[in-house]
Amino acid sequence: MWLFPEIRSLGQYPEYWARHDPSRAALRTAARVVDFAEFDRACARVANYLSDGIARPGELVGFMGKNSFDFYFALFGCARTRAGLVIFNWRLAPAELAAQIADSEVRHAIVEREQAELWQAACAHLSTPPQAIWIDEQETLEKRVAGCSEKPVAKRPHLEDTAFQLYTSGTTGNAKGVMLSHGGTNMMRLSEHLEPTYKWQAGDSFVNGLPNFHLLHIGIMLQCLYNGVAIDIVRQFDPAAMLATIDRMKPTLLTLTPTMLQMLLDHPDAAKTDFSSIRLTLYAGSPISLGLIKRAIATMPGEFMQFYGSTEAGGATSILRPDEHDLEHEEKLKSCGRPLPLIEFRIVDADGREVPDGEPGELLIRQPSITTGYWRQPELTQQAIENGWYRSGDIARRDEEGLYYIVDRAKDMIVSGGENIYSAEIENVLSTHPAVAGVAVIGVPDPRWGESVKAIVIVREGHAADEDVLVAHCRGLLAGYKVPKSVDFVEAFPLVPSGKVSKKDLRAPYWDGQQRSVA
Repeated sequence: MWLFPEIRSLGQYPEYWARHDPSRAALRTAARVVDFAEFDRACARVANYLSDGIARPGELVGFMGKNSFDFYFALFGCARTRAGLVIFNWRLAPAELAAQIADSEVRHAIVEREQAELWQAACAHLSTPPQAIWIDEQETLEKRVAGCSEKPVAKRPHLEDTAFQLYTSGTTGNAKGVMLSHGGTNMMRLSEHLEPTYKWQAGDSFVNGLPNFHLLHIGIMLQCLYNGVAIDIVRQFDPAAMLATIDRMKPTLLTLTPTMLQMLLDHPDAAKTDFSSIRLTLYAGSPISLGLIKRAIATMPGEFMQFYGSTEAGGATSILRPDEHDLEHEEKLKSCGRPLPLIEFRIVDADGREVPDGEPGELLIRQPSITTGYWRQPELTQQAIENGWYRSGDIARRDEEGLYYIVDRAKDMIVSGGENIYSAEIENVLSTHPAVAGVAVIGVPDPRWGESVKAIVIVREGHAADEDVLVAHCRGLLAGYKVPKSVDFVEAFPLVPSGKVSKKDLRAPYWDGQQRSVA
């Protein structure tokens, strides 16, 4: 049943490949290639360094920094102890970061000196800040642990131990620390192994410029390294840097959020970038507009696959397979596919009753890789996970073929005159207009209807559009009550660190302190 029965915890990924194919590339940049043998030795030294009073069983060790060799050494090295690595978000404001540091109760944190100003400003909010283990280009973590033993540490992790912890984006409230265990991550690998769509090839590499404090980075990276796939490290997402890496390193696998995919395709360098090495582009993190996925399929070679998941679920829960990306059946392009093996979906109404196919309701998820809970918040854990089912907060529907569609976030649903309106449906329609480069739909206060539909649009360069034109476009494709009552034009959307559009920030100026019925 297991692809690699020897691997039972996250820290064993490099160990396995160091034994069976030590010279295989594990981590790459333009300047350096680290094979699995070197990767394994570095992780062993980090584990022994952390075991000397830093990584205590049941506690967390912090990390804050961008993508680098040191990040991977820290993650897989810490995973050989009985402490978990909590990865902090370097895009936060000091007070936000301080809240996460305090909540995690870390005593030590590995911090890049590039983040010193933010880290110190955050620690100024704390009565007992953690001790920072500073690293930079000259004093890397790898150099710091160079003299440490490479022998296995005495206290190896248990399956129920937290391997790593990520904080949810906090777009709708206080961020929560999501604990992901060794056993859970291993079960996620089993679910992926049992899915026939995943096919790994000799010489595969994954170009990774995703933020390391987000599950989209961690989930795909773990899947790749488990299967012996090299990671092409991009320090942080930047369209020009990603395109240059694709040209230079010739990766075969690419994963982006829809927002990142659009930024990549919109960049001037995209027209001269050689995408021919990429055999599979995965996209996830938020619903994709119909216009964008059609454009991507027409522009880029290779196959496309969407996956839907969440931090709490520990990885992908469903995938829309490459053979379902069919431009002759556009409706399927809006789907998030079907659950992976070992994963179950239910769609329920407000009373917890399952709804018939075609009807929207809240999506509940059951899978063996689900979070062990929110760090130090048992009550919130019980609210989120009931009888083994995780309440996703997403409104979904299932069609007669068994395909699932994410209709909207429950908190983004617009209630106008008693009608439930799902913003993603309107965004899909507007995205097909040639003048629309980006669109987000929100509910704004309306004295008669409670809320009315507003579209916020980024106009494609070289095109022109006004409110009347876009409203008319919608009127022929949507029921009257779904048609935007107003359209605003902006140059860019506010984003949360994971790359999703922050609808909370988009709504804020219009509500000005008023209470939304579904917010």
